[in-house]
Amino acid sequence: MYIPEKYKNENLSEVRNFIKDNSFGILISQVHGKPWATHIPLELDTDDQGNDILVSHIAKANPQWKEFSETSEVLCIFNGPHSYVSSSWYADEEVPTWNYIAVHVYGKLKIIDEQAVIASMHKLVDKYEQYSECPISIDKLSPKTMRQVKGVVGFQIQITNIQAAKKLSQGRERDHPRIIKELEKRDSQAIAVAEAMKIKID
Repeated sequence: MYIPEKYKNENLSEVRNFIKDNSFGILISQVHGKPWATHIPLELDTDDQGNDILVSHIAKANPQWKEFSETSEVLCIFNGPHSYVSSSWYADEEVPTWNYIAVHVYGKLKIIDEQAVIASMHKLVDKYEQYSECPISIDKLSPKTMRQVKGVVGFQIQITNIQAAKKLSQGRERDHPRIIKELEKRDSQAIAVAEAMKIKID
């Protein structure tokens, strides 16, 4: 993706945390020569050699998996908070813009076996069930329910490139207090952008 230098985020630790916190992403690959996208959780993990990978699964009914190839690259998009920024919040006249945080991950995809799929499901469910009042566990689901695993295709993506953008009104630091104040009056996305801006200027 196109990222002006001042908006590039090259802090790998921060980018890893962003992916973990915004793991419901978009998997993009080619199906019959056309771009195809699926919205799924893409969990950041490490392989046996300690390399960063993404792990997920999709339904066998989804034709995307039938054209998975270990030789071609896929793209995974992770979106964070975003918000319109009015130039009326600036000291000087300028056009409006948009603040946002996003990460694009490229990689090579490999289909994994059923045992590995179940192991990844354990991690996925445990991660999100920890906040539930009555958490469930994959271990406690009946064999009948777990047969649904037969209906999915699991995979892991060996990461080849990460492009991370964090556009938070860089270059307009003197306008930050006003921008933050106005964003905090708006919806949850705008408030999240304001919080990210506070972290950046602290």
